[in-house]
Amino acid sequence: MDHDLSIIIPALDEQDHLPRLLTDLQAQMRVNLEIIIADGGSTDNTLAACRAFNPIIVAAPRGRARQLNAGFLKSTGRNILFLHADSRLKDPQLLEKALKAWKRALSTGGDDRIAGHFPLAFLRREAAHGMIFRYMEGKTHFNRINTTNGDQGFLLKRTFFEALGGFDESQHFLEDQKLAEKIRCRGTWMTLPGRLYTSGRRFEAAGCHRVYILMSMLMALYSIGRMEFFHRSRGLYVSQAETGHLLLKPFFGAAIRMFVYDLGLAGTLQTWYSLGRYIRQNSWQMFYFFDVLLDTPFKNGAYPCLRFHDTYFGPAIDNPVCDTITTFISFFWFMLVLAPYFLVVDTLRPQGPVAPGKKHSS
Repeated sequence: MDHDLSIIIPALDEQDHLPRLLTDLQAQMRVNLEIIIADGGSTDNTLAACRAFNPIIVAAPRGRARQLNAGFLKSTGRNILFLHADSRLKDPQLLEKALKAWKRALSTGGDDRIAGHFPLAFLRREAAHGMIFRYMEGKTHFNRINTTNGDQGFLLKRTFFEALGGFDESQHFLEDQKLAEKIRCRGTWMTLPGRLYTSGRRFEAAGCHRVYILMSMLMALYSIGRMEFFHRSRGLYVSQAETGHLLLKPFFGAAIRMFVYDLGLAGTLQTWYSLGRYIRQNSWQMFYFFDVLLDTPFKNGAYPCLRFHDTYFGPAIDNPVCDTITTFISFFWFMLVLAPYFLVVDTLRPQGPVAPGKKHSS
C-alpha cells in the first residue's frame, strides 16, 4: 500500500500519552498513514495500550535518536513525519492541510529540500507562567535559528532525510536541534498550517523557568562547540516520565569544572567571547519577549518590537565591540548571578524523589 505519510514516534513508558496521540491519528481525514512506534524498552503498559491501534512496533535501543532512526528504517512512505509521543492533533484535518501546503511549497520551489514544522500550543494543567508559555509558543511560528525542535514535528521527504544522514546518535541530547539546524543549512524550513499540541508536563514538573534556563545553556554551549560541558554532564539527563523538580546546581557545577579543568585561561576567555557573540546574535529574542510582555498588536507576523530589532538594533550591534560588551554582560549574569544563586538554593533545597542521574532518551 502506498502511504501518504509515514509517522514515526519514539516511545518510552508513554502509556498515558501515546494512546491519545494514536486516537488523534486514527481520526485524521483523507490521509493514508503508516504509523510506526519505535519503543526504547518500555516497562509499563505502553505497548499493550498501543497495539489496539495496530501500528508497526519497532524495538530499538534506548535513546531518542536511535529510536527515530530505527523507526525510519522500518518505514515505507516517501514522506516522513517525526512526532513525539505526547503530541496531540485536535484538528482531524491537520495532516491533510499540512501535506497540501507542504507539497505546494515543494512544487513551487522545485526543490525537495523543504521541511515543515507545526506551531505549538502547550497543554497545561496549571495557569501559572502564562507569559513564558505564550513566549515559547510564539517562537515556534518562526523559522529563525534555534527555534525549531522535535516537539513541533518534522515533516520532510524520505530522500532528504537520507541525504542528511538521519539523527545524530552520538549523544543523548539535542538530536532534534542538530537535525533542525542541518536542515536550515542545507534546505529550507516552512511553518505548516494549523497547530500541534504538546504536553507542558516537563516544564510544570521540573519548574518552568529552570527548564528554560537549562535549555538556553545547552543550546548556547552546543552552538559554540563546547562539547566538554556535555561530557561532564552526561549523566544528568532524565527522561520525560522520570522528571521531577529540576536541580540546576549540577549543570552549573559541570560548566564551572569545564572552565577550570578543561579550557584553561585562554580557552575560557575564548569561550566567553563566543558566548557573548552567540547572545548578541540572538538579541532578537529579547525584543520578541517585549512584544509578548506588552501584548503588542501585530499584522502578518510583523511584531513591532521584533521589527525594530531586525531593522535598526540588530544591524547596529553587529560588530566586535558589541560582542565584547555582551561577553562581559553574559559573564556577569552567569558567574555572578545565576551560578551562585542556584548553587546556594539547590544546596539548601530538600532533595525530591527524582534527581538527575539517568540519561535523557525520549
